[in-house]
Amino acid sequence: MSENKYKQHTLKLEIIKQLSDGQFHSGEELGEQFGISRAAISKHIKGIQQWGITIHRVQGKGYQLSQPLDLLNAEVIQQASSVPIELIPIIDSTNQYLLNTMGDKPSGSVCIAEYQSQGRGRRGRQWQSPYGSNLYFSMYWKLESGVAAAMGLSLAIGVAIVDALQGLGAQDIKLKWPNDLYYQDKKLAGILVEMSAQTGGEAHLVIGMGLNIDMQIDQEVIEQPWANLNQVFQGALPSRNEIVIALIQAWHTVLEQYEVQGMQGFVERWNALDNFKDKPIKLIMGDKEVHGIGKGINAQGGIVLQTEQGLETYVGGEISLRKA
Repeated sequence: MSENKYKQHTLKLEIIKQLSDGQFHSGEELGEQFGISRAAISKHIKGIQQWGITIHRVQGKGYQLSQPLDLLNAEVIQQASSVPIELIPIIDSTNQYLLNTMGDKPSGSVCIAEYQSQGRGRRGRQWQSPYGSNLYFSMYWKLESGVAAAMGLSLAIGVAIVDALQGLGAQDIKLKWPNDLYYQDKKLAGILVEMSAQTGGEAHLVIGMGLNIDMQIDQEVIEQPWANLNQVFQGALPSRNEIVIALIQAWHTVLEQYEVQGMQGFVERWNALDNFKDKPIKLIMGDKEVHGIGKGINAQGGIVLQTEQGLETYVGGEISLRKA
């Protein structure tokens, strides 16, 4: 997103900061604070609501969020991190931003956002991205071992996310092949690995994640059952800044390990976290379906099924895994 586009949102972002405490703020008070009319405040509030924030207006009291917002703080995150952090509150897509700008960034650079207007998941699906409710997080990584080694990367990153969340006290988080995190059979997070280019023996990758933290959207809006991290922590949720810091550290640890060991270093750990281990599943490949019992992944990161023909392995591409 261009700097000019960001500037036009500055006032809205300041209003959100004021409202983030969950208290009432009158239009008059906000207008005085920002040097604009109450009518202008009302117009900005309408714009903010389009970002997925619920704001109530009560006559005589003013505006109030449906619940307080735990906003990200770039300074806090940067102080605890050894890599460059960019917080761009309103963005098209954190992955696309890093794909466009990675040329002048060191490996490990991170972009986080409060809201994505064009967040995307696997196979071009849109990722629902309401402001301040979830985590939209991408990292640029220069994979020294090259593009062939990148095949199992989303599996290793899944393990890294579980490591980070378990370190904060989360339990019962599982993995779904090839790129999702699950809690109680519902989707908690998705991973998207995209490659920009290869130079010499290096692959230039952007690894993105959308993590549901406290999303207040009707279940029907999203095509599959989903869970919030708030449910995992049963209301005792760490701050979003703590979550980002833990994720950055875990991703770095796992990516450095992946450079040395490749996918083989993660097979046992991934299989221990497999949400569909020993359960009936089906793989959907275009018009074709394969039914079997999930048997985890192999050393190359392929999904293994026990079928009537015996053990069969399927690798990436346009394959969807579903509960049978």
